[in-house]
Amino acid sequence: MKKLGPRIRPRHKLKWLRFNGHLVADGPLRLGYWAGMEQYDPEKLLSHAIHAEAVGFDIIVTSDHFHPWSDTGGQSGFPWIWCASVAERTKRIEIGTAVTTPLFRYHPAIVAQAFATLDYLYPGRIFITVGTGHAMNETPLGFEWPGFKEKVERLKEAVEIIQLLWKGEFVDYEGTYYRLKSAKLYTKPKTKIPMYIATSNATVAKIAGKYSDGILTNPRGLENYLEIVNALERSAKEAGRDPSKLSKCMEFKVSYDFDYDRAYRSALFWAPTAIPREKREKISDPRILESMVGEEERKKIRETWLITTDPDDIYKSLSYFLKLGFDRVYIHSASPNEERFLNILGRDILPWMREFYERLGRPIRPVVE
Repeated sequence: MKKLGPRIRPRHKLKWLRFNGHLVADGPLRLGYWAGMEQYDPEKLLSHAIHAEAVGFDIIVTSDHFHPWSDTGGQSGFPWIWCASVAERTKRIEIGTAVTTPLFRYHPAIVAQAFATLDYLYPGRIFITVGTGHAMNETPLGFEWPGFKEKVERLKEAVEIIQLLWKGEFVDYEGTYYRLKSAKLYTKPKTKIPMYIATSNATVAKIAGKYSDGILTNPRGLENYLEIVNALERSAKEAGRDPSKLSKCMEFKVSYDFDYDRAYRSALFWAPTAIPREKREKISDPRILESMVGEEERKKIRETWLITTDPDDIYKSLSYFLKLGFDRVYIHSASPNEERFLNILGRDILPWMREFYERLGRPIRPVVE
């Protein structure tokens, strides 16, 4: 019989607690390493992923882009192939994307087929995060980028199609944007593939509450965050689902080094992400995006990324998010020396996160000896 590590409780169904008048999850903590496909080549990222499993991460999550955010030093490996490579070279870690956009360059049925095959080969280790995405990944291929309403409607139809096909039956589907005619996945997933939906608004959170296993969201801005969580909960209940079974995932952005300026310069690779959405959604060329970065974007990186020389800053920031009830935390590092930071994470920060989470009265994932 497998044993559990000391002070670690077995994983159980999520429960919900009240925090400042809203519901937060009381469930097992899963810690993820965010592999930025835009910043590193696939071989280097594979090395980071193997390293991440060795130091104790539970999850590898990777971005899903056609174009990177920056031209200088940018990369754009194909994440589905890379996920298979990671799964083949690791033993236990959970692997998936954040965020796959099943709207244009990926037909929803092809997304369903790809992830069904991944789960067939690596059962129980695959997940997917879907969302409405970015124009920069679709318009270079000749697609017209629609407004918010159409993107949300397409996402809803795509989620329905993917989940129908995963059942392994013949599917006929007549939507506004997608149609299936007697379509069937002959290689279906061996296990239920968790699907998370990325959202920064209540409208998409409602779709997540009805269809998904949880949300990936930005916890900054408490009022908006509470609106998203409340929409998720209400939608789940209206669909006859138990919101206590839905996860809340977050991306924690950090750049750490002994030298602050070095850590800051490294994080600036992601400065084009700080360009206001209404401007960057009109641009698909990474060269132009990079040229649009000014002082406002550099300031926003300092505000939205934790750039630090002191691990105590990381503890303080993470403790706030853990108290909010996030049960899947993806650490996205832009640190200049990623290998060194991975060692610090494994030696100090991940054990602390699990202990802190347990002190909050929430169980953590069992350690298999």
